[in-house]
Amino acid sequence: MKRALTALLLLLVAFGTGVVAYAQGSEWKTLNDEVVSLYRKGRYDRAVVVAKKALEIAEANVGPYDASVAVSLSNLGQIYSTQGQYAAAEPLFKRALAINEKALGLNDPKVAVSLNNLADLYRKQGQYAAAEPLFKRALAINEKALGLNDPDLAMSLNNLASLYNEQGHYAVAQPLYKRALAIREKVLGPDHPDVAMSLNNLASLYCAQGEYAVAEPLYKRALEIKEKILGADNPDLVICLSNLGDVYTKQGKYAEAEPVFKRALAVNEKILGPDNPEVATSLNHLGLVYSTLGRYGQAESLYQRALAISEKALGPDHPDIAMSLNNLADLYMKQGQYAAAIPLCKRTLTINEKALGPDHPNVAISLGNLAKLYSTMGEYGQAEPLYKRALAIKEKALGLEHPSVATVLINLGDLYRVQGQNVAAEPLLKRALTIKEKALGSEHPEVAICLNTLVLVYSALGEYDQAEPLSKRALAIAEKAFGPEHPEVAASLNNLALLYYQQGKYAAAEPLFKRALAIHVKDLGPEHPKVAMSLNNLGMIYANQGEYEKAEPFLRRALAIWEKALGPNHPMVATCLTNLAALYRATNREDEAANLDQRAASIRGLRR
Repeated sequence: MKRALTALLLLLVAFGTGVVAYAQGSEWKTLNDEVVSLYRKGRYDRAVVVAKKALEIAEANVGPYDASVAVSLSNLGQIYSTQGQYAAAEPLFKRALAINEKALGLNDPKVAVSLNNLADLYRKQGQYAAAEPLFKRALAINEKALGLNDPDLAMSLNNLASLYNEQGHYAVAQPLYKRALAIREKVLGPDHPDVAMSLNNLASLYCAQGEYAVAEPLYKRALEIKEKILGADNPDLVICLSNLGDVYTKQGKYAEAEPVFKRALAVNEKILGPDNPEVATSLNHLGLVYSTLGRYGQAESLYQRALAISEKALGPDHPDIAMSLNNLADLYMKQGQYAAAIPLCKRTLTINEKALGPDHPNVAISLGNLAKLYSTMGEYGQAEPLYKRALAIKEKALGLEHPSVATVLINLGDLYRVQGQNVAAEPLLKRALTIKEKALGSEHPEVAICLNTLVLVYSALGEYDQAEPLSKRALAIAEKAFGPEHPEVAASLNNLALLYYQQGKYAAAEPLFKRALAIHVKDLGPEHPKVAMSLNNLGMIYANQGEYEKAEPFLRRALAIWEKALGPNHPMVATCLTNLAALYRATNREDEAANLDQRAASIRGLRR
């Protein structure tokens, strides 16, 4: 099943909230220019000091109600927002809005900017109901004041569309993104940076719906536009590069993703310096590719460097640090290093609760991550209340039919399944399937994840006639979405093969396991843990048919890969030792079998 414990790429979504500087006296302008420079370099603590001084000078020169004061308030509020200090930012944005409304009137475009700033602050905190009317009011102001073809109107359309996109309201978001793109192409021309922004946003919508083949050319076109205008080494290229790398990763095109992420990292380091928070984001993206490919040592060093940069630049309690903590925890969990993963997951939860409040969707993600870790460790009693709390938060914040709600339902259903509570799991998974199909369409890859989990439930209940068509449907969805040689296709092949294996249909299972093995070797390399899983599965097919001589090299190779990749004390090593011991016992090698069983028991004892 899909884990939530992954890094989420921050796609380009323009909210018009960047630090700005207007002329109001030479000293005030100089200070504001410095604020802009510090902000772009990620030196937020120093930027706060300078922004406060600029605010003092503006208030002293023109009084507390001038539009220039609103600019300084907005600048300071934006820095606080970037630092995750939302409670400090909110009164500044509110005061800036009040000043602009009084000084400029209720329908001035600068009022729309203030509305966007405040709305985006609420969006970051998951307060979507508070953000939506502000974005809508800003859009209405711009439509009335600027006309139907102004670039600032396109910005307002993007803002509102992005809010809907984040909530999973894709059908509502899409026409807004397309309208914004059309305005920009018409007014600015096809090669303007803002056109690239709209292309990125529209592509992100398609990605969210699993339409990666539609998203990829949009990302490529956005990158080409930025390269043409800005050159090859501009930091504004990084978002386009990261988005393109992400869509490659989602399609299993790791060989294409790695150089794209490396280039993004190199640009950020060259232009922004090695300690900028944007460098940390690039490090996380590249680390995720290495983690997926089983190159855990390389991934760990990148994640740790990203964490150090973020902590230094943003402070130890900033929500953005959660990305590095989550990635590092996931890496340790993959390697069975649960004791190292737990404090990272707990720290992420504490940071998000403190910064965002106990009912934010990101808190639910942190709860789900910690619950997944406990479930993997077999501590089901600790996992269940965390999943239930995560479900309640997401239902309240996002509504009962959001795809993220379905993800928690899948996780909770799978928790019940692994405990043998299949009757309790089934209705949760059915509800999740209904939500995913309604929100994402019947052929979205996340539908396949739900189907595969439901297959495991029906298989455990012995209802193979119900399980098999669902498993075949999941395989067909994966093949259509990703092509015939993607790791997700291999996962579905393994699930269908296991279904046949459980029924003793070894002739039907064997070619599926072999095809899954070939995919994993090609995509992930011959030493990846998933290759070991396929080898183990094939070995067990042969062993169960009494073909012990044929089975043994598969099991031995699987054991060697797992030991090398995951360490000698990983649970998968114990599983393979037990399988190999059974084979030795069946071939009258009792002493060798006993030694392997003893070692497997020792590993399992370490996990208790």
